[in-house]
Amino acid sequence: MSVLSESLILHKTVKKHYLSLAKGTECQVTYVWIDKTKEHLQCKTRTLNNEPAGIRDIPEWDAFWTDGDPTEVILIPVRMFRDPFTLNPNKLVLCEVLDSKRDPIGGHQRSHCVQVMEKVKRFEPWFGMEQEYMLFGLDGKPFGWSPQGCPLTGVSCAVGINKVYGRDICICHYRACLYAGVMICGTNAEALASQWEFQVGPCEGTESGDHLWMARYILHRVCEDFGVVASLDAKPFRQSVYTSGCHTNFSTKEMRSEGGLLYIEEAIRRLSRRHSQHLCVYDPHGGADNMSRLCSQSLTSSYDEFSAASGRRNVSVRIPDHVSRRGCGYFEDRRPAANCDPYSVMRALVETCLLGLTSDCFHPANTC
Repeated sequence: MSVLSESLILHKTVKKHYLSLAKGTECQVTYVWIDKTKEHLQCKTRTLNNEPAGIRDIPEWDAFWTDGDPTEVILIPVRMFRDPFTLNPNKLVLCEVLDSKRDPIGGHQRSHCVQVMEKVKRFEPWFGMEQEYMLFGLDGKPFGWSPQGCPLTGVSCAVGINKVYGRDICICHYRACLYAGVMICGTNAEALASQWEFQVGPCEGTESGDHLWMARYILHRVCEDFGVVASLDAKPFRQSVYTSGCHTNFSTKEMRSEGGLLYIEEAIRRLSRRHSQHLCVYDPHGGADNMSRLCSQSLTSSYDEFSAASGRRNVSVRIPDHVSRRGCGYFEDRRPAANCDPYSVMRALVETCLLGLTSDCFHPANTC
């Protein structure tokens, strides 16, 4: 065991004493927000005199970005969760980031997504997002791997200490999300040892993005306790064909109703006409991450060509076999990368499938 590992164990044991100390009616609220990269998260905590009854009881706050040009920003609370680390009545609150003119800053997409969802609320759009991630040690090596490399299983949902590493982290993350009120609906091991997936949803509209971002935050915090790093890199291990995605399931009330398969097929036809435009916003680097990920190997589709099928996973968009049999349900867009901004993905799906957008790029903040 390394000195750092011993220190982490001691640290967590000592912390239990301080968390057990009595306090008054004060409530600790941790503000969580997306940074300039649109990939990573930041947080800080303040004390409120009483437990907030709702999001309106949590005040705005300021923060200071030092990445690049120093920028003072405003944190606007948008969704509140219970804190699984310091426990109720303490809260986690997801925040939108605005500049001094109260405009979204740093390419943040939530407010744009809210506007688009308002236009299509009559369709009752549901989203379910499948977040894959990879665990690494502090030495930068995949968590649990031997010097000889990875015991590849090639299949998900494996069982056994010789096939999967980090199940305790997965279980703790799952329970922490449930405690917080995150709409997590499942989890499983993925093809690489120490690669895992959790699913969020189904949620309506922007809510899915809020819950996914908070689930990501909780994942990183749980990994702090275990002394490991969770990576959302689309290509976490360069020497392997296995990648990490954020497959996104999408439906409307028409798709979920009898005869809905016709609406699903029409939506897929619309998606086929805007393949390259979607790839531009399905990772935070304008498609560069997906260019290395979508290589037609390991159940991925082609970056260059759109494809769709029922019951197959090596396609851009999949219609689950049970949906084909029932004639209604949802479809799965398998192109979003693990590090995608869910607001950008949801907005793109709605604009193409429901609003019939046909322009070359998404506007105003998303660009190709």
